[in-house]
Amino acid sequence: MTDYLAGKNIAITGAGSGIGREIALAAASEGANIVVADYGVALDGSEPTNEIANSVVAEIKNLGVEAEAVTGDVSQMQTGHEVVETAVKKWGSIDGVVCVAGILRERMLFNMDESEWDAVIAVHLKGHFTIYRHAMAAMRKQVTGGSIVGITSGAFTASTAQPNYSAAKGGIVSLTRSAAMTAASISLRGGPEINANCIAPTARTRMSEKVPFEFETGEAADIAPMAVYLLSDVGRQVNAQIYSVVGRRISVWNQPKEVRSMFASDERWTPEEIEELLPRTISQEPNPFIEDLERRMKEMANEKET
Repeated sequence: MTDYLAGKNIAITGAGSGIGREIALAAASEGANIVVADYGVALDGSEPTNEIANSVVAEIKNLGVEAEAVTGDVSQMQTGHEVVETAVKKWGSIDGVVCVAGILRERMLFNMDESEWDAVIAVHLKGHFTIYRHAMAAMRKQVTGGSIVGITSGAFTASTAQPNYSAAKGGIVSLTRSAAMTAASISLRGGPEINANCIAPTARTRMSEKVPFEFETGEAADIAPMAVYLLSDVGRQVNAQIYSVVGRRISVWNQPKEVRSMFASDERWTPEEIEELLPRTISQEPNPFIEDLERRMKEMANEKET
């Protein structure tokens, strides 16, 4: 065991398996005490059990640090509060949180029902909010501040078969950027240093096992070092960033901003003016994901012809 996170108290949701478990074990091996928050559900959010969280707690204790299990539904405010308060009451502070918990309800947009939408948004997006809200409230009162790490996905840009998941992951990006701005304002006013960032992992887990990987992927353990870095004191200067992590590669995403503008010749635009000017002035921004889809569709058509 090294001491990269020595003395820190970290809460991790979805820590019972996959990426969450790997981050929990990595953080514990670096000296952190861990709140293992996992409802122990199936991929669709059913059949909760506390056995999964308890088993990871046992693994962590074998590493020589402390661990506590919380097994509530992270989409509920009381669970978010319990996760954070468990660390504060047990060890005196909450120094970092990582929100990994998630479920899937795959369906195309045109045949997705309301329950499939609501469940995924609740666990992913609200599950981040319940932790962020209580963690930020505690961290801003601590001299040592803290670190917030969200788990998004490259699918936040778009998804054909998982629009609910994509929307939730996009919301997590915006929520995390909002947390980062709040953190910056606290620090600029003389308060403690807090940072908030997102990891967009690509790894083989039970959530991704049905995904036909036509692109690079890696293992769940590949994600943990980046999370540990962002939770550490040396990573505290990093704020408002999204990092893709896949195998041996770490990439940073661009920050959103307007790139081109056009102006009406009168007080207000008319549709006719827009029709005339838009194509030859600001035009459109290429969507690499649609372009990639078009490429793959053409390849499939060519394969059928041959």
